[in-house]
Amino acid sequence: MRTAKTPALVTPASLTGQDLDPSPIQTGNSGHVDFDTLVRLDGLKGRKRLRGLLSLLSITTDVASILTGFFLASLVYLGDLDNEHATNMVAISIPLFLMFSLNNNAHNTRKVSNLAAGIASAAGALLLAAGCLLLIAFFMKIGAEFSRGVFFLGVAFSLITIVITRTITRAVFRKRIDEGAYAILCIYDGVPLSANAGPGAIEARAMGLHPDLASAVGVNRLGTLAKGMDRVVIHCAPQARAAWAMALKTLDVRCEIVVPELDEFGALSISERSGHTSLLLNSGRLAWNHQMMKRAFDLAISLATLPLLLPFFALVGIAIKLDSRGPVFFRQERIGLGNRPFMIWKFRSMRTEACDANGNRSTSRDDDRITRVGRILRKTSIDELPQILNVISGDMSLVGPRPHALGSRAENALFWDIDQRYWQRHVVKPGLTGLAQIRGFRGATEQKRDLTMRLQSDLEYVSHWSLLSDIRILISTAMVVFHKNAF
Repeated sequence: MRTAKTPALVTPASLTGQDLDPSPIQTGNSGHVDFDTLVRLDGLKGRKRLRGLLSLLSITTDVASILTGFFLASLVYLGDLDNEHATNMVAISIPLFLMFSLNNNAHNTRKVSNLAAGIASAAGALLLAAGCLLLIAFFMKIGAEFSRGVFFLGVAFSLITIVITRTITRAVFRKRIDEGAYAILCIYDGVPLSANAGPGAIEARAMGLHPDLASAVGVNRLGTLAKGMDRVVIHCAPQARAAWAMALKTLDVRCEIVVPELDEFGALSISERSGHTSLLLNSGRLAWNHQMMKRAFDLAISLATLPLLLPFFALVGIAIKLDSRGPVFFRQERIGLGNRPFMIWKFRSMRTEACDANGNRSTSRDDDRITRVGRILRKTSIDELPQILNVISGDMSLVGPRPHALGSRAENALFWDIDQRYWQRHVVKPGLTGLAQIRGFRGATEQKRDLTMRLQSDLEYVSHWSLLSDIRILISTAMVVFHKNAF
């Protein structure tokens, strides 16, 4: 006698295919199913839902901020909360804002977790929307329905509200964001788990996983565990990589295989040449359009500030002359673009007879070679200002890795002897300031670590250059002009 069928319960066994495969999913030598791992992986998949929630919340709070900003402006400027000025402005500006903000990823998880980047992206989208609104009002000759006071106050209040709401959102979800917003399944097959494996790390054998495409159950099991993940990463022995590569291509998520042997090459990406896989090791100089943007930016800022700096240069020159005998300027050979040398300009801060043309001796905190005026110049970084002439001539940029003298050392070792990656920093022009400087890595290189920290920042700058990053570094430099390591 047949009984009515009841819905099958979703159990760890059915999830892992144990109802199809007699071999159990085990942990170590235990004969029990690893329920804890399954629960942990299932919880990890919730990170996708968190990302969706954060993005939706970001869109909602930004739109609410714009509504609040313009209607508050209407109340402050016109004394009326409900009027056509604010209504018309938000009706046009919000769709424009969403178009620009979605285009520059202002609402993705990275922008929500990185408060400064998120605010900058949202603010940029709002300003673009405001600019378009102004153009629409101008070309349509809208006068009576467009209050300039409400407009400018509305933009200002909206920006302030966006900053407040995004700061609150980041604070509320800080713990969840810091735990990670991406679900990554890391499968270790025949190799030990790394110390920083993360919550998504599992052992293939303990979970009954194997890259055998002849086993329908094995393929099903891998697909079931990968469901809901953002990425699957395989750590395995070299001889198993080909099999795992075939198995991973059956999944509907992004997959990777870790190849530690490639670490020593420091590859930027993988390419293909003549039917063979190749490693991209160097992207060379910036793309021609980026070079033009960077050069135009350098010239615009340098030529605009030079007339303002010239009278100040004269005063500094007089002070140097009154303090000690010798020239006002000091020129020294430094390493520039493409590892080619150039002559750098500086205000002389040392006694003429004690100047070090090759830079063999790093400046120390109580260096007896520095003059009284020179100590002030170095403490305030004023001695570096003449390098604006190098920027105008094209040898340097406003932002980039700081150029070093040929004889620069740390712990009595030349920089390139400490780390041969040192030469890689010169694929862009050296700069008046850089990422390393705003992070506080400046002054004498007394230990090898001093060079390593700067080099890491320089290579990071080279790899992630953008005009916006140059602008941020220039603004941040103003905050670190006076620094404990400036001497």
